[in-house]
Amino acid sequence: MKKADKTTVTIRTIAQLANVSHMTVSRALNDSELVKPATKEKILAIAKEIGYVPNINAKSLVTNRSYMIGIFFTNLETGTSNSFMTDVVAQAQAVLPKSYSLSINSVAKAMAGQYISINNYDGIIVISQSKSDYDFIEYVHNLGLPLVVLNRVIERNDINNYAIGDRLGGELATNYAIQMGHRKLALIRGVDSFESSVQRTNGFMQAVEANGIAVDPTLIKVGDYRPESGHELMREILASGNIPSCVICENDDMAVGAISACVELGYQIPRDISFIGFDDMAYAKFITPSLTTIKKPTAQIIEMGVAKLMAIVEGEQSDVEQKIVDPEMVIRQSVVNLYQHQ
Repeated sequence: MKKADKTTVTIRTIAQLANVSHMTVSRALNDSELVKPATKEKILAIAKEIGYVPNINAKSLVTNRSYMIGIFFTNLETGTSNSFMTDVVAQAQAVLPKSYSLSINSVAKAMAGQYISINNYDGIIVISQSKSDYDFIEYVHNLGLPLVVLNRVIERNDINNYAIGDRLGGELATNYAIQMGHRKLALIRGVDSFESSVQRTNGFMQAVEANGIAVDPTLIKVGDYRPESGHELMREILASGNIPSCVICENDDMAVGAISACVELGYQIPRDISFIGFDDMAYAKFITPSLTTIKKPTAQIIEMGVAKLMAIVEGEQSDVEQKIVDPEMVIRQSVVNLYQHQ
């Protein structure tokens, strides 16, 4: 048997070679009397031959666990809003077993420097926002670490994946604006490289085309999902004198920044300009006016993802699960009905 790279050898590696469960391997390595002598001897021989080195920092040699779950966003410096990151972490902490801790990092940093150590985490949650995550997802999957990928649909069928119907969300927001009589629409997009922005924009374009509405290209701006970009881009639109009746922003943070720019320049919301956001962050219903938005089912996909991850960590055998959860329209006060104000 060829000696494996120690950085890729886990208890699960031994379990596969010995054709036993990873719990049996853990017990054997801990000299448990629950394992038959012949099985124990076989496991110890395989462990020695492939160069297995136990993690001395693990809380338990029996479980071989660190009780640490890693959450990796695509990039924490660009595109990931503080609101979204806070929401994800809060939801994950709420459903994760109390004995576990979370470690937050970015795929960009992990790929730029040294790869994560397999002994640092019991499982990995990737909040995938871009196809640039592929190599990292592939790396973690090949290590055999428990893994779930959330937020974006990934183009493979061997990894648990819970995603959001961003295209439908963009379509819902645009159709609602049109139903309220709006024809002069503006769009403040998210990060170009993020799949959420691509899909939300696709939904917007599908809706306007289906309704025979032409959108002025100068009213489509590209932001970075942060309030500052919404503020800056809205000021550009207002300064041009080409004023839309409704602005669709691809997240709530940019919508708040854009609304602030309008208020600073004397526009009344929604009488002069209507706004629709995306995400339904906790603050959206408390701003003035309360924000009409698309409710992103973050809590639902986090709950499903954590449940699946913990099942894998606990050694429960289950089929790979892949689901897309549809967003919902949340109607509040930031969109005026033009049919009633003519």
